[in-house]
Amino acid sequence: MVDYHSSNNQASSGGPAVYMDPREQENDWDRDLLLDPAWEKQQRKTFTAWCNSHLRKAGTQIENIEEDFRDGLKLMLLLEVISGERLPKPERGKMRVHKINNVNKALDYIASKGVKLVSIGAEEIVDGNAKMTLGMIWTIILRFAIQDISVEETSAKEGLLLWCQRKTAPYKNVNVQNFHISWKDGLAFNALIHRHRPELIDYDKLRKDDPLTNLNNAFEVAEKYLDIPKMMDAEDIVGTLRPDEKAIMTYVSCFYHAFSGAQKAETAANRICKVLAVNQENEHLMEDYEKLASDLLEWIRRTIPWLENRAPEKTMAEMQQKLEDFRGYRRVHKPPKVQEKCQLEINFNTLQTKLRLSNRPAFMPSEGRMVSDINGSWHNLEGAEKGYEEWMLNEIRRLERLDHLAEKFRQKATIHESWTDGKEAMLTQKDYETASLSEVKALLRKHEAFESDLAAHQDRVEQIAAIAQELNELDYYDSPSVNARCQKICEQWDALGSLTQSRRESLERTEKQLESIDELYLEYAKRAAPFNNWMEGAMEDLQDMFIVHNIEEIQGLITAHEQFKSTLPEANKEREAIQAIQAEVQKIAQYNGIKLSGGNPYTTITPKSIDDKWHKVEQLVPQRDRALQEELAKQQSNDHLRRKFATQANIVGPWIQTKMEEIGRISIEMNGTLEDQLVNLREYEQSIIEYKPNIDQLEGDHQLIQEALIFDNKYTAYTMEHLRVGWEQLLTTIARTINEIENQILTRDAKGISQEQLHEYRTSFNHFDKKRTGQMDMDNYRALLVATGNSLGDAEFARIMGIVDPNNSGAVTFQAFIDFMSRETTDTDTADQVIASFKILAADKNFITAEELRRELPPDQAEYCIARMAPYSGPDAKPGALDYMSFSTALYGESDL
Repeated sequence: MVDYHSSNNQASSGGPAVYMDPREQENDWDRDLLLDPAWEKQQRKTFTAWCNSHLRKAGTQIENIEEDFRDGLKLMLLLEVISGERLPKPERGKMRVHKINNVNKALDYIASKGVKLVSIGAEEIVDGNAKMTLGMIWTIILRFAIQDISVEETSAKEGLLLWCQRKTAPYKNVNVQNFHISWKDGLAFNALIHRHRPELIDYDKLRKDDPLTNLNNAFEVAEKYLDIPKMMDAEDIVGTLRPDEKAIMTYVSCFYHAFSGAQKAETAANRICKVLAVNQENEHLMEDYEKLASDLLEWIRRTIPWLENRAPEKTMAEMQQKLEDFRGYRRVHKPPKVQEKCQLEINFNTLQTKLRLSNRPAFMPSEGRMVSDINGSWHNLEGAEKGYEEWMLNEIRRLERLDHLAEKFRQKATIHESWTDGKEAMLTQKDYETASLSEVKALLRKHEAFESDLAAHQDRVEQIAAIAQELNELDYYDSPSVNARCQKICEQWDALGSLTQSRRESLERTEKQLESIDELYLEYAKRAAPFNNWMEGAMEDLQDMFIVHNIEEIQGLITAHEQFKSTLPEANKEREAIQAIQAEVQKIAQYNGIKLSGGNPYTTITPKSIDDKWHKVEQLVPQRDRALQEELAKQQSNDHLRRKFATQANIVGPWIQTKMEEIGRISIEMNGTLEDQLVNLREYEQSIIEYKPNIDQLEGDHQLIQEALIFDNKYTAYTMEHLRVGWEQLLTTIARTINEIENQILTRDAKGISQEQLHEYRTSFNHFDKKRTGQMDMDNYRALLVATGNSLGDAEFARIMGIVDPNNSGAVTFQAFIDFMSRETTDTDTADQVIASFKILAADKNFITAEELRRELPPDQAEYCIARMAPYSGPDAKPGALDYMSFSTALYGESDL
């Protein structure tokens, strides 16, 4: 039930409804019975004038509101005039019952319009109850003059208040917040008139401190030019602390209806605001895309030169630091950029969807910032990244090889230099000139032994030169030092060769004079020299550094070492045989009483030195055993790391592949509502994200493998790089699939597509998507269109393909299909509609002024238009005229204004 007072209270609290609980209405009614008499006076005058403004259309009027409605006749006539409908025929009798019946007919009609009257009965009206009569008239005013007012989704009192606020907003000293105090100074009434009929009011001459003049001016102008009767006295309004709200509302509603024709302009303004808001949002999204794309491309531009830097380092430690920096880039710096790249693609797709939904041209990023450009730069980045990692690993192998060769060079050079020490002095001495024959022969044999020894060292010198050459070829950082040392050894070796030849010639010249050579010494020397060289070679091999990369290689070394150990018994026999020769020399000398004057004249290799070296070999053998076993344990540990990584990789790799295939099926076989699909996909995405610890574990295993310098793994076909790419593709694919559903929701909501229609579109699409790829070729798409009721000729089909496949890729996606279906069936804003709206705001002129834009549009959107509209240059152009037609066309024809 409606209480004309309680509806007022509800509206002031913010709600548009005019209905209240009956008990609350009665309480409010009781309070109203105690209203200020000044308010009652204002209501009488205002309600009487309002009734007469309608009754005069029927050629009558009232003088006393509570007396003239008592018989119900003028009350019924009033309702017929304001509603345009016929009421039941009134009774013409003058008895009380006739009057009650007529009033009841009027009250029944009011009730038929959805108004439930509280505490108002026909008897009170017939008896001339002023309070009840005023309440009834207020109820009629609410229902027929105020309730149907609607402004921007607000209605009744709130709608009327919003209309007043919108219309008076540009005027100084006017701040409409209610229907009582805000109107006392009269400026609000004058502002309403000036806003719609500026030629009737000189608003700038009005003063806030002269309310009587302001009110009388507005009331007189309204009555004279707008056909709005004077409904209140200015003195009553000024002389009342708080004017009656119902009287003000009634009066203001007459202004609203008088200017209702101006609502066309407001509707036009709303349409323009909507279009501009869409354009502003799209421009903001475009700017965000451009910035994000620029930042990402700049990061790639800065990163690629770092990845392409192939400046080698001198030491393993420096290269290991480079590898650690690269791992930090992989773990810390790159993952956020992967997410930014994915988000960029999602933002681009969302923007394109919004542009399609708002009938705008597709967004073309500035040159070099297309998604394809970013993907190309990203591909170059990953190529540089892969090449950088391969280069570092190769450099580490090279440096490892260099360190090994350098150490080997130093060992061999040291051994050789130790052997050559004193040899030049020995070869240049003239001892044979004063020696006896036997001594000369001894010297000759000794020289032959030295030549044998010299020849045996030829291989070592060649090895030293070969190692130095390899170090040069591998760009060893200390090559100058190596080359200088090698050069010195080679020059010394050539000098030894020349000196050896010269000494031999000298000894041979005196050989004819020398006899009696101790054959045993000679035999000893001849056998001791190669055996001694063999022992030196064996010690060198036993101390030689080795580098292996797998169990097979270390097992090969162990096998070779075992073979070497198997030759030791035979070597020991040779040692014993050599020592037996020396023993025989001692035996003969003792037997013949010969006093040996020194050691073996044919060699410097003593039995003691042979035994010392032999004992050294025996000591080095178990040391070599331990070193080989330690390396075997290391390679077994490396093999364990390979197996551990392979076991996890062989799980993660198929898991990623399975998830990629599942996402492919999900994107095709969507079931349930889009919201259900979105929830399911996000849960599915969360389940994938929760798998991240397995990837992190695999990264940790991979790091251990790299730190152990393991470069191959025969237990798995998966590399960490392959798995990283697969993981990133998986995250990107699920994010894109979710974005496709979000775009479908945008399309559905914007185009008003029902869930049933969307399901029907999906079913039809899947039926013709024969390969289950989420897209179809032209022939299948044509069959789909025919199946959905489209009659297609070649020209029409070409037009449709230009819409759904603008890039001529030959494939149509589901999103393109539903965009087309919704576009064909949904009304959208067009350039012609926007032009028509501007024409209304411009009062049918071919141009519009900045003042008109600021008056009709919100400030930000008005300034948006002013900044972008070109000056109007038509034949009827005036100073300050703006071209709204070209502006409206540009909204739908160009993305960059």
